[in-house]
Amino acid sequence: MAATEPGSDVVRAAVTLACRAPSLHNSQPWRWVADETGLHLYADPARVIHATDHAGRELMLSCGAVLDHLRVAMAVAGWDSSTERFPDPLNPDHVATLQFQPIAAASDEQYRRAAAITRRYTDRLPFEPPAHWSALQSALGRAVFEYDVLLDVIADEDRPALAEASRLTETLRRYDTSYVDELRWWTSPFASDERLAQHLLVSSTEAARVDVARRFPPGSETQQRVDVGHDQSKIVVLSTRDDTRLDVLRCGEALSAVLLECAMAGMATCTLTHMTELAQSRKIVAQLTGTPGLPQLLIRVGRSAATGRRIPHTARRPVTEVLEFG
Repeated sequence: MAATEPGSDVVRAAVTLACRAPSLHNSQPWRWVADETGLHLYADPARVIHATDHAGRELMLSCGAVLDHLRVAMAVAGWDSSTERFPDPLNPDHVATLQFQPIAAASDEQYRRAAAITRRYTDRLPFEPPAHWSALQSALGRAVFEYDVLLDVIADEDRPALAEASRLTETLRRYDTSYVDELRWWTSPFASDERLAQHLLVSSTEAARVDVARRFPPGSETQQRVDVGHDQSKIVVLSTRDDTRLDVLRCGEALSAVLLECAMAGMATCTLTHMTELAQSRKIVAQLTGTPGLPQLLIRVGRSAATGRRIPHTARRPVTEVLEFG
């Protein structure tokens, strides 16, 4: 007789894969509880990066990304998911409850999507232009449709204005001592598994070739991708119609869908949230998209020239720290 609910080993494996989801500075601000009523996702407010994410909006984006990753992971394990978002009005940290139904077999598309989770990583180096962009842009639009999220692409002629706004944002942040101290802590060379991996930081020379980016403390003074003189990525903007916690959560789910779609197409990505953390730059992004939505984040999309160097996975918290069986 077929199982009517997933076993603990299945849930543990799916949560382990789902936690490859991106989060601000690799903060991983989530926890999972499995019991007889389903699998529950909770936000972990103790892991909010306060100076950067003072409203907790990026925490909710991160929870949306891990929620979508979890559904992808469960699908290849043979389970379809139904999701109730914010099921407990008395507990705002209870982000979602998932119920599962067995499916006959996962599709090839679902297997490709799950495999993309293991390949995706944040690439802060300059990109070459994305291949087959028109077809990929259409696929990205379809990917975000079910989440009621708007997807726009910054026009090439508007790129200088966006780059200038990015530079001004970073200049303002340079004098915010709380922000600077927080950024240094999360990028410390003595970082634990809870912080941003050193191998993902780029040198000051490499960073100078990317016009729209958060400025991190420089990594080792290497020279990678020297044949890419400047970043030639396309920049995608994800916006929502409102700024409620539900809107932001669903935008995080859409972020997951976009990143995995790009990974399946062989494209590199870098999620940018620094442009939506300050009201001034967020307004500029909204003006450039020309849509009525509220920008939540930007994503650079392009080709990553092969270097022959395998990028190691960024460490994640042990699954025993983020998953509890009730």
